[in-house]
Amino acid sequence: MKCIKDLNTTNEINSMAISDFFPFRKEEKEVEINEVEEEIRIPEEKEKLRIKIEKISKAEDVDKAVRLARQMIVIVKTQDLQKKDFGYAQTLIMKLKRNCKQNNIDIVGTSDGYLILAPSFVEIIRE
Repeated sequence: MKCIKDLNTTNEINSMAISDFFPFRKEEKEVEINEVEEEIRIPEEKEKLRIKIEKISKAEDVDKAVRLARQMIVIVKTQDLQKKDFGYAQTLIMKLKRNCKQNNIDIVGTSDGYLILAPSFVEIIRE
């Protein structure tokens, strides 16, 4: 955990006059920055690569799919949700894309309504 001290002294001349009326501007504020590093397990050569098929119907399913995609290939079915509520499906897919980008997960869409999520140690060849 790191602590950064933030002093509100942007301009000495302006803050001296203002600080007489507003004493709270000179207070120190501590901001905590948490660094979270999760261990990504890369399978050995002899170990089989696992593939899991998931279905997305709500926002919690997106987090679950991304969590699984850190260690295995995940095929996400979006057809049913797109038929029910296309706008909500697009919102969840955008959330999924953002989370995959943050976690270094490759994502590919198919014309059949499936998304393929692959961890960083798997290469997807696009032709």
